[in-house]
Amino acid sequence: MFDVTQALAALSETLAARELNYELVAVGGSSLVLLGLITRATRDLDIVATVEAGKYIPAASLPEPLVEAVRDIGDVLGIGPHWLNPGPAALLDFGLPEGFAERAEVRSFGALTLHLASRHDQIYLKLYAVVDQGPGSKHVDDLRALEPSPEELRGAAGWARTHDSSPAFREELAAALRLFGVDDADL
Repeated sequence: MFDVTQALAALSETLAARELNYELVAVGGSSLVLLGLITRATRDLDIVATVEAGKYIPAASLPEPLVEAVRDIGDVLGIGPHWLNPGPAALLDFGLPEGFAERAEVRSFGALTLHLASRHDQIYLKLYAVVDQGPGSKHVDDLRALEPSPEELRGAAGWARTHDSSPAFREELAAALRLFGVDDADL
């Protein structure tokens, strides 16, 4: 089973031994676990950006020395080479929710620093994921665990529409809101 805290501690030790330091922006289930907002098992840690000189840089690919260290830890812990990955990095193409960086919770693991998406921003990202992956996805349970208010969900829906303004997406978004008892009249 994947223990994100153990994996990050091992990665930090490895990076320090190799005289490397990285600062990353994390979202998704494992970041929710790190924040203590959910307790479900996860398989990986999703990275959307690296942080350079205080700016978020899309993590379409991670620096090779970091990838090597992640792979090495994956081998040692038996969790595979992609337990830390830039899967959702495309989110930066259209932008993270306004104020994301100011709300992010920064956690230091020594040679590794993570900026974890806040509860507020996770609501936005999880609603988008529910629409993208459907009502049977793990994202529905994650979003329920965050106990969003109707106002928070409406705000998240407004942000999600900036990523996809198509009629089909709007229909899926309305259906997702209804799962949480929110009328889509404001869309």
